[in-house]
Amino acid sequence: MSVKASKEETDGAFSLLEAVEPPDFGPPLHVHHDAAEAFYVLEGEYIIFVDGREFVSPAGSFIFIPAGVPHGFRVGPAASRKLNLYTPAAMVGYFDDLSDAINKGTAGPDDLSEIANRYSMEVLGPVPEGYV
Repeated sequence: MSVKASKEETDGAFSLLEAVEPPDFGPPLHVHHDAAEAFYVLEGEYIIFVDGREFVSPAGSFIFIPAGVPHGFRVGPAASRKLNLYTPAAMVGYFDDLSDAINKGTAGPDDLSEIANRYSMEVLGPVPEGYV
């Protein structure tokens, strides 16, 4: 993941991240309480789950998720690349802290929940059955 635009560069208006992700990768179902999130798929395919609905999203797809809406995603059968826009700016520190915890071997469930909470994100659990 790389930061394309940070809170500091946009005066807090938004943050923009680019992610290259392996096949079948995806986070658990979660909510951002402090920011809306948008996905723009650059390469490959994502299956994006938003508030009880699934969206198959090939390259060129755009999905907007308002703050407070449960969502998650899975990468399709091939490595994929996307942009994530958070407005107002959010989540850059989350990915840094998550990476640190993984590298230190302290990425247990309680640690991950604490990191998520620190960034106004709530992990709800695995994506629903039949998601992918």
